[in-house]
Amino acid sequence: MTLSSSIANLEVDGSIILEQDGGILTLWLNHLESRNAMSLKMVQSMQAVFAAIKDDVSVRAVILRGKGGHFCAGGNIKDMAAIRAKAMEVGNNTPYTEFNRTFGALIEQVDQAPQTVVALLEGAVLGGGFGLACVSDVAIAHAEAQFGLPETGLGILPAQIAPFVVTRVGLTQARRLALLGMRFNGQTALEVGIVHQVVADEVELASALEETITQIKRCAPLASRATKALLHRTTKEELGPLLDDAARQFADAVASAEGMEGTMAFIQKRQPSWAE
Repeated sequence: MTLSSSIANLEVDGSIILEQDGGILTLWLNHLESRNAMSLKMVQSMQAVFAAIKDDVSVRAVILRGKGGHFCAGGNIKDMAAIRAKAMEVGNNTPYTEFNRTFGALIEQVDQAPQTVVALLEGAVLGGGFGLACVSDVAIAHAEAQFGLPETGLGILPAQIAPFVVTRVGLTQARRLALLGMRFNGQTALEVGIVHQVVADEVELASALEETITQIKRCAPLASRATKALLHRTTKEELGPLLDDAARQFADAVASAEGMEGTMAFIQKRQPSWAE
């Protein structure tokens, strides 16, 4: 296993582990005693990784997983205790605001990452973990995974997650999930649109991941990055100018080395170079 040069010398907290196989980077959440609940150090380490690979076209996909049979159980309670002490010291709630917004910045980074982001969801998928699931491009869940937005039951709110949950499942479903704080399994997550596929066991999970990676490798790296950016723009920009710019991008792609290789591979009935 060799990490890309963009992350090879990156200093990250032990709460995450990086593994790479070719263009596929796996980012493991690794805080077993808390079911991979997100500490500030974990959030900052993940931010550093996504910042480092942003312009690295050799990294084609990021797989988000959790060690120990859990994806992520939300925020780390120990961190909250430390932040409470800091807030008391400074005499205001600024430390809470800064911590919460830092997590939101991570969710934005993952959402906008040019790579294809795949979330493998097992065990606890709660709070912050739920938010990460909602910004993945491909979400695969174990049938027995436990999803939920428990914030309202704790007397707080899903402040940074809410916009991404609404984008993922729509306002009607988001209201029900957030205001009831309900727990539900992988099948329900599929029905409401949080995940794209549900599997019954670890064997099926591995198979689904392998098939997803195969499909990612079949897609041209630069075209995939441009397509993801274009899809994001469709929710924010006026249609006419967007389509004008998309037409220009299409023309440039057709004339590019990648476009010509894709066309020739199709004509010659072979796999394009990037799929090998």
